[in-house]
Amino acid sequence: MTLLSKNILEKKIVFIDMDGVIVDLGKEIELKTTGLKDKKLLKSPDLIKGIFKNPPVYQGAKNAVHELNQSGKYELFIATSAPWENHESATHKRVWLEKHFKGVFEKKMIITHRKDLLIGDYLIDDRLSNGAEYFRGELLSFGWNYEKKKWNTFPDWKSVLEKLLN
Repeated sequence: MTLLSKNILEKKIVFIDMDGVIVDLGKEIELKTTGLKDKKLLKSPDLIKGIFKNPPVYQGAKNAVHELNQSGKYELFIATSAPWENHESATHKRVWLEKHFKGVFEKKMIITHRKDLLIGDYLIDDRLSNGAEYFRGELLSFGWNYEKKKWNTFPDWKSVLEKLLN
């Protein structure tokens, strides 16, 4: 057994979604759609060229992720979807991670539209789509659910830390 596989077995695995969880994509969408007239892009703003390139970090995410990482209790991974039609989105997400979370998620990024196939203990996600609803571990429904227009069970990073570090 390698050191890496031994470390993973000793720690609980946490998958963290990006958009709406560590990335404040809502603010970036507001910025990029102001004055936009293209109805297709207004309906699907994740198709806007460059939308994933430089959005702000979600409030509290940076400190919370570092706290979880430093706790020694968890192996952290990114589990994100990238719009199939927005070819540059996966690259932009990967570069964004390095810029804002250097070293934390290096070679620990999974791009998938099937989060139900992930094997781990926790998934922190703001939506139930892309298989998150059927994740086999515990789903920590995070932040504002823009589809249902309501706050999820874990409205902010403070509530996530209370769950995972206490």
